[in-house]
Amino acid sequence: MTYLDHAATTPMLPEAAAALTGALSTVGNASSLHTSGRRARRAVEEARESIAASLGARPSEVVFTSGGTEADNLAIKGVHWGRRGKKRLLIGAIEHHAVLDAADWLGEHAGAEVTFLEVDDFGRVHDDTMRAAIAENPDDVSLVSVMWANNEVGTVNPVRELAETCAEFGIPFHTDAVQAVGSLPVDFAHSNASALTVSGHKVGGPYGVGALLLGRDVACVPLAHGGGQERDVRSGTLDVPAIVALAAAIRVATAERAERALELEQLRDELVRRVLAAVPGAVLNGDPGQTHMDGGPSRLPGNAHLSFPGCEGDSLLMLLDARGIECSTGSACTAGVAQPSHVLLGMGVDPKPARGSLRFSLGHTSTRSDVDALAAAIGPVVERAQNAGLAGLRRGEF
Repeated sequence: MTYLDHAATTPMLPEAAAALTGALSTVGNASSLHTSGRRARRAVEEARESIAASLGARPSEVVFTSGGTEADNLAIKGVHWGRRGKKRLLIGAIEHHAVLDAADWLGEHAGAEVTFLEVDDFGRVHDDTMRAAIAENPDDVSLVSVMWANNEVGTVNPVRELAETCAEFGIPFHTDAVQAVGSLPVDFAHSNASALTVSGHKVGGPYGVGALLLGRDVACVPLAHGGGQERDVRSGTLDVPAIVALAAAIRVATAERAERALELEQLRDELVRRVLAAVPGAVLNGDPGQTHMDGGPSRLPGNAHLSFPGCEGDSLLMLLDARGIECSTGSACTAGVAQPSHVLLGMGVDPKPARGSLRFSLGHTSTRSDVDALAAAIGPVVERAQNAGLAGLRRGEF
C-alpha cells in the first residue's frame, strides 16, 4: 500500500502510541479528588505544560477539545458570542468547513454578518484585503479567522502580519493551524494570534483529541455547559490517555520538524517533477513553495495538489486506489461530495479542472518508493480517466 494522504490523517508516532497504551491501563477521573483522580490530573497538567512549551504558549492557554472541529467551533462561535454587540465576522474564503460552516451557522441563526476574505491565485489572504474589510466598520468586527496553512493546496498565510493588524484594531484573530503544527514553525506567542486550533491525528497523535490555544484575555462563551472543566469554556470529562498521547506527538513532531520538513520538501519536489513529466498537461495548484514566509516555507513541505485536465477527481482516486495508491480529492471531511473544491473555486480555478484534482500529501512514514509507485501509475491512470471522460461526452453523460 502506498499511502499519500497524510493531510487527512497521519499514522500515529511510536512515542504517541506508547504514551497512549501506557495511560490506558490507569484509572482516575481528572476532576476527582482522591489519589487516582489526582494522578490523572497530574498527567493532564504535565501534558498541558508540554504542549505549551512545544507551541510557544502558556499552560493556562491550552484548552483541550475532542479535535480540530470542536476547537474551530469553540473559537468561531465562542469568541463571537464573547464580543457582545459586535456582528461582523471576517473569514478566509477557503477555510476548512469547520470554520466556514460555523460562521455560516452564526449568520443564519445568530444574526452575524459574515464577510469572506478573498484569496489570490495561490490561495493566500493578503493583509490589505483584510484591512479593507475591517475598515468598512472596524468597531463592529467580532473576530477574524484565517488558517495558518490550507489543508488542500498547502499555501501558507502571513499569520503574524494578519494578527498584528487585527491587534491594531483590538480584534481577536483565530487561526486554524491543524495542518501547520509539526510542519511549520508554529509559535503561539510570536504569532500574536488570539486563538489557535490543533488536532491530534494530523500530527501523529490519536483521533478524537485536540486543543484550542486561547489567550487568557480573550472572552469565549462555552458551547456546552456542565462541569466547568478547561477554564469553564469546555466542559466534559477529560480523555486522559488521548491527552497524554497528544502531548507526546506534538513534542516529537515539533522537535523533529526542521529535519523532517527538509526531507519532505525534497520528496515532494521529486513527486511533482515526476508527475508533471508523466502527465505534461497536469497543473500544480497553490504556492510553488520556492519562497519563505516568517521563518518558514510558503507551502506545506509535504503537500502536492495537482489538476489533471479531462479527468474527474473521483475516477482518478478510485483508479489509483485499485493500484494500491491512496490519496485524496481534497478535504477528507467532504469526501464523496460530487462538487468542485471550494478552495480551488475561491482561487479562481474553473469548475471543470477543479473537479479533476488530487491532493498527494506526505508524512513521517513516506519514502522514495511511494513516489516511485505514483510515478509509475499516474500516466496510465490519467489516460484511462481521460478516455472514460471522452466516452461519457460522446454518450452525452456530461
